[in-house]
Amino acid sequence: MTRRINIWAGIDWAVVVIYLLFVLFGWINIYAAVYNEEHSSIFDLSQRYGKQLIWIIAALLIAVTIILIDSRFYIFFSYILYIAVLLSLIAVLLFGKEVNGARSWFEIGSLSLQPAEFTKFVTVLALARYFSGEGRTPASFKNLVFPLVIIFLPALLIALQPDHGSALILFSLVLVLFREGLSPYLFVTGILAAILFIATLLVDSVIIYATIIIAGFIIHLLTGRGARISFGGLGIYLLTGGGAFALIYFITGNAMLEMVFIIALVVSGFIYAYYIYRYKATNVLILLAFLFGSMIFTYSVDYAFNNILLPHQQTRINVVLGIESDPSGAGYNLNQSKISIGSGGFSGKGFLQGTQTKFKFVPEQSTDFIFCTVGEEWGFMGTSLVVILYSILLFRIISLAERQRSAFSRIYGYGLFSILLFHFLINVGMTIGLVPVIGIPLPFFSYGGSSLWGFTILLFIFLRLDASRSEHLV
Repeated sequence: MTRRINIWAGIDWAVVVIYLLFVLFGWINIYAAVYNEEHSSIFDLSQRYGKQLIWIIAALLIAVTIILIDSRFYIFFSYILYIAVLLSLIAVLLFGKEVNGARSWFEIGSLSLQPAEFTKFVTVLALARYFSGEGRTPASFKNLVFPLVIIFLPALLIALQPDHGSALILFSLVLVLFREGLSPYLFVTGILAAILFIATLLVDSVIIYATIIIAGFIIHLLTGRGARISFGGLGIYLLTGGGAFALIYFITGNAMLEMVFIIALVVSGFIYAYYIYRYKATNVLILLAFLFGSMIFTYSVDYAFNNILLPHQQTRINVVLGIESDPSGAGYNLNQSKISIGSGGFSGKGFLQGTQTKFKFVPEQSTDFIFCTVGEEWGFMGTSLVVILYSILLFRIISLAERQRSAFSRIYGYGLFSILLFHFLINVGMTIGLVPVIGIPLPFFSYGGSSLWGFTILLFIFLRLDASRSEHLV
């Protein structure tokens, strides 16, 4: 049965007002960031602030169009839109314009479009379409493979441009899987992996391996069948470790302690297999898998950091972690960003009065580092207002997602929440030195047509779905 409703009456206008506030405040701060006295009019189309006005007007037209389209369109064409964007990502690698070493843009006359910005909403649509099918929950492994492929394919194509920041953002959609039933133990594992990742970069890997083994011994001692078994297992590990060390050193002349730890765990695990089988000690099997996975993860992080990441990417991470200090090189953006935000004080220096902004000390100040302009000219009050508005928007999206009657709309809402949350946290975090500088915009705020349009489509599709939540009753 279908029930006609007034779509405009069903729109959540609180979210629309917050969106308009972001767009307006962003436009004003773009004006301040790239202000040119010779082109002082904010409507000057030859300047970034004039062009942003065009993007804003176009975004509003896009938003209205999305609201007018039947909500079923987004369900039926989700996979088709996803495939179309994948093809555009392949095409941009072959025919796109290279900017700053990245082939991420299509240039059509004076208009430049970045397909990666439109990947976010189609990926969320595809995930929502898949999980809205009957019996499809991430609690089942067979139902987990396809959605991970949905996320991984565009992320891989974007990473090849290379645009690692946008690729990384897509993995935030894993949060949707947890909402839909993925085991919370995997969430805890993810947190532990993040801690282990940071520890691997800060501490010598041999110390990490030793800590992992000690932690495993303590866990087994507290949860096992007795101290005798626990100490026996530790003894087996030490004996096999000593043997592995002697053999490796004899063959290679090098201690290779990392490999000794891993080999000793594998060999002692095989020896322990009889105990696991006889006593049905699945907890020991899980513990061994956890220890082995932790060691392999540590080794992989260490290898990837030293052999896969480019030198400037390594330096950015080291600067954030305090391992290196490079205020005139890789750490220049971060250093100037902190100075800019800190100089604003409580109430800011005033509109168009920011010296860091005026003299262009912070690169990309109208795009990735737009938050610096807010901090310098509007101070703590201005940055707090932005953070509060984003927090309200995110909580409102969660509230709207939970009231949806269809799985498709609910899943899409959580996908929207995940992407906005990670964009906000990473963008603000990198301007104040909490995360490495990876170059992603602040949603609805930073300069750029592709970014603004992509986020507008992402948000207003959800508002359209929410407005029709009671239209189709089954």
